[in-house]
Amino acid sequence: MKKILATSLLCLGMAVFGQTKEDSIQFSKISLEVLNNGKGYGDLRELTKNIGHRLSGSEAYEKSVQWAAQKLRDAGADKVWLQDVMIPVWVRGKESLHIKASNGSWKSLKMLSLGNSEGTGGKDVSGEIIMVKSMDEYNKLSPEQVKDKILFFNYAFKQSFIETFKGYGDAAKYRTTAASLTAKKGGKFAIIRSLSSAFDDVPHTGAMRYEESVSKIPAVAIGSTTADELEALLKNQKITAKLNSNCGMKGEKLSHSVIGEITGKKDQSVIVVGGHLDSWDVGEGAHDDGAGIVQSIEVLRTFKKLGIQNNHTIRVVCFANEENGVKGGIQYGKTVKENNEKHLFAIESDAGGFAPRGIALDMDDAKRKQIQSWSKLFLPYGVYNFEEKFSGTDLYPLHDMGIPAAELMPDSQRYFDIHHTEEDTFEKVNRRELLLGAVAMTHIIYMIDKNW
Repeated sequence: MKKILATSLLCLGMAVFGQTKEDSIQFSKISLEVLNNGKGYGDLRELTKNIGHRLSGSEAYEKSVQWAAQKLRDAGADKVWLQDVMIPVWVRGKESLHIKASNGSWKSLKMLSLGNSEGTGGKDVSGEIIMVKSMDEYNKLSPEQVKDKILFFNYAFKQSFIETFKGYGDAAKYRTTAASLTAKKGGKFAIIRSLSSAFDDVPHTGAMRYEESVSKIPAVAIGSTTADELEALLKNQKITAKLNSNCGMKGEKLSHSVIGEITGKKDQSVIVVGGHLDSWDVGEGAHDDGAGIVQSIEVLRTFKKLGIQNNHTIRVVCFANEENGVKGGIQYGKTVKENNEKHLFAIESDAGGFAPRGIALDMDDAKRKQIQSWSKLFLPYGVYNFEEKFSGTDLYPLHDMGIPAAELMPDSQRYFDIHHTEEDTFEKVNRRELLLGAVAMTHIIYMIDKNW
């Protein structure tokens, strides 16, 4: 009798939170479909090998817009459209960085200008290098010490964080502010140690920004081993750096996010799943964020293929311009508000195509607890962490409107080895890991659609 009562209470508890045996069966069907028949890996190969990196404003990005629209149609979307977005146009151009000791010859260093940085106009700009390893060291420098010098911010990515996104967040301030900090004290340009968890000579790009009323001087990144070598040289001698770069902002242009959906059978309240279609202009944009794009399309394809009758409209959004402006996310949020369009939930995949480990939940406690109550359904698929509180960058405009938002959390240990580098290529993506991310997103969308 006690056993029967316990079983009844368990079933009642599962029913209260919207979790049933049928859900477990549906989870299995979704997993089998995606792992056996998923198109995401092949789609990613097409995107990365046929189009390649996709910087906002580039011809390659415009090709990817048409590619994504067709893939959404192929996946079974009822509607596909392009959303107008005005995006900033930044170009890199030719660039070089050299150093030399007092009596030595010039030596070329591997480097990348930071995204949105202004260049030198194709002219050589040189000066003595001064190194700082922290903001405290920077703050102790006087303008007289920095004037006409090159400031080298040699802040290492902290290896002590198990969750590497925390290490990235800790170091990111040096990338975003180095140029303006250098300009404030009269320096000519800034060099930063790349935001990298790897010990290699691969430079990482990424967005920086200028403070208003501060001179727009260049900022470049070098790899970890080059940074260590430069530090060693500076201990014993004066080192001069010479930069020649042609990068800079070239105004704005009209571009597009790509949107496709399957209409809700019960109502047209919207559940969003997405990633960003643009990438930096190095590598192939495979993990960042081709993976998120093909995973999102796979969610829609799986619903259609399995004949799941979705209550609410499931909408895939391939956001424009996340990397150096977030204009796609901002425009999407503005359109939702203007159209008074009801959104129930939004999730983004923008942390790489590695094996999924959790889903971060950026919403009120009641909804967080409801989703957390489903966690046992996810455990067989390696997804266990529902404790983090953040969501995808493109979703912040929706979150600010009170819409529950989330982000897929893949294993992060290798992501910042290749993030924003020439190493972010298709070959670095594992098929099973990529598709398991699509499985996890389809699972959460299925549960939200059924219970909200």
